[in-house]
Amino acid sequence: MLAFIDAHRDQYGVESICKQLPIAPSTYYEHKARRSDPSRIPKRVQRDAELRGSIRRVWQENFRAYGARKVWKQLHREHIPVARCTVERLMRQDGLKGVVRGRRTRTTIPADIAQKPLDRVQRRFAASRPDELWVADFTFVATWAGFVYVAFVIDVFARRIVGWRVSRSMRTELVLDALEQALHARQAEK
Repeated sequence: MLAFIDAHRDQYGVESICKQLPIAPSTYYEHKARRSDPSRIPKRVQRDAELRGSIRRVWQENFRAYGARKVWKQLHREHIPVARCTVERLMRQDGLKGVVRGRRTRTTIPADIAQKPLDRVQRRFAASRPDELWVADFTFVATWAGFVYVAFVIDVFARRIVGWRVSRSMRTELVLDALEQALHARQAEK
């Protein structure tokens, strides 16, 4: 944006260009002054520039495996005081990530040949009475023993779980068992 203003300022003037763009003339002049006098750069920006080099160095020295927490701890060992959230922010801005252990768990594996069910409620999840609309959810939960898969059936009107099942395997029967439990529980209440 500054380059555009610089290119056209002689023809139109800074104020008239800034009036059309989402930038105040004072902001433009401040950025120009910072380019010519680096002492006008805000302290946070100066500190971030110093920290970026240290963060990248620590990250590369440790085989690009360290995440923000370990980089932060290493910086403190080297007597470079910095907040952990600052390390997280700068690593995110620079695209630096640590290695994550384990594998990702996929709960939905679409089959190209499988028929997709119709959206019978048109994405309007509202009910005027109990048992008018049920929705189901299927997810996984990390435990000390590994991942377990959980299926829920929820009554939209009461916002209450009416059926659920937990299993160590991701099978269709898990969801069907949760639905059968919901049907059985609702019939027993009537």
